[in-house]
Amino acid sequence: MDAKEGHSNIKKQEELKRRNAEALLGGGEIKVDQQHKKGKLTARERIDLLLDEGSFQEIGRLVQHRSHDFGLNKIHFPGDGVVTGYGTVGGRLVYVYSQDFTVFGGSLSEAHAEKVVKIMDLAMENGAPIIGLNDSGGARIQEGVLSLAGYADIFFRNTLASGVVPQISAIMGPCAGGAVYSPALTDFIFMVEKTSYMFVTGPKVVQTVTHESVNAEQLGGATAHNVKSGVAHFSSQNEMECIQQIKRLLSYIPQNCEENPPELPFQPAQETRPALDHIIPSSSDAAYDMLDVITEITDPGTFFEIQARFASNIITGFARLGGRSIGIVANQPCELAGVLDIKASKKAARFVRFCDCFNIPILVLEDVPGFLPGTDQEWNAIITNGAKLLYAFSEATVPRVTVITRKAYGGAYDVMNSKHIGADINLAWPGAEIAVMGARGAAEIIFKKEISESADPEQKLIEKENEYNDKFANPYIAAARGFIDEVIMPHETRDKLIKAFEMLKNKAVKRPPRKHGNIPL
Repeated sequence: MDAKEGHSNIKKQEELKRRNAEALLGGGEIKVDQQHKKGKLTARERIDLLLDEGSFQEIGRLVQHRSHDFGLNKIHFPGDGVVTGYGTVGGRLVYVYSQDFTVFGGSLSEAHAEKVVKIMDLAMENGAPIIGLNDSGGARIQEGVLSLAGYADIFFRNTLASGVVPQISAIMGPCAGGAVYSPALTDFIFMVEKTSYMFVTGPKVVQTVTHESVNAEQLGGATAHNVKSGVAHFSSQNEMECIQQIKRLLSYIPQNCEENPPELPFQPAQETRPALDHIIPSSSDAAYDMLDVITEITDPGTFFEIQARFASNIITGFARLGGRSIGIVANQPCELAGVLDIKASKKAARFVRFCDCFNIPILVLEDVPGFLPGTDQEWNAIITNGAKLLYAFSEATVPRVTVITRKAYGGAYDVMNSKHIGADINLAWPGAEIAVMGARGAAEIIFKKEISESADPEQKLIEKENEYNDKFANPYIAAARGFIDEVIMPHETRDKLIKAFEMLKNKAVKRPPRKHGNIPL
């Protein structure tokens, strides 16, 4: 190689370095400073926190938009407002895209969308989770329908990937208009307090149309979507906490629908938990915290609650039991007595379906007095919403175990993973009450005439209530029919569950061929 050729190669290498350096700057130092002043990280800082050190491999760093209208032909930034690529979290492959608000406000263009779609396609082809870090002002309006088409391309991939690979969305800033539907199609949504929000129509439009005065945080902030709507699954105080939560979630779930979730080494020891023998109050109407039961049953420090602030009368989350990852659905007696209502049914149904998609065994802890009565529930479709949970359990083919700790009344007994809808193992504690309804209400109906004609109706009601309790407020009739596989002492529960899930680990179910079912949506 002569000196002239060598000089030419050096120039080409210098040009590449310059272009890479320009891409790494995003929208420039001023824009980055503005991002930091808002309490937000940059797109690349988020990726660095999320992925194992040195594992990120970027794809499409030098992509630029191809627009010429409204002066865009004079403004180009390498990467076009989104950083895309792959890397590892805990040594396991993930694909990630991170929108860059410092470039065109993170707005989605045709080129931006193509980068995201490429990552999603790679994730599906290679069987690894997709993580989207959203921070965007929405569609790039200068591109018109091209940006809308880009959104639709992403939505279509979200739908194709559903149930194939886990999809995780973190809302790190604005996510408004049509942009919200991509996160809505994913499995889990994370939000950050005070700096992220989601809504279809913004506060100004809301005020114009409905005359409601509301700001972005009230309308679609992390609290609104974690407490009121249930759209989001997690809220964090800051972005670092949010990213740590994403990492923890990934530790419980498999890479794709053809793998089992990760398992940790486990050496069986003394698995009895005496505290469980004293956890149920003597009064059948007294509350207790089902989280205490979960803590005693699961491996120490492993319970990771999902949607903790929404529909708190039911608990959903991941944990480990004997090192094995499981999903838990549990009634919460200290919130609305653990009753099933619209929100609880939808929350649990969605979680059950995720577990079933990704081969995660399901444990149900049941203490349910029934469905919540009232016009609000009936007029807002408790029938079809309750049926969602029934459908989800009935459809699930993963190992499914139920423990009835106390009440199992009415149709809610059937819905909460009963033997009749395909549960594999059903256990009950000695104080379990399995009946159509509570003893007092049942006595008032069955013995109405005797009570009304009695010289002392109140005493007669108590007498008949006790009679009904003696007959039905126990697990033995159900056990005699085989609806309960075993009545166990509470302290035995952890040991029994470890052995049950070990027995079920190779479960295989073949269902009738069909295109897909028609869940009551």
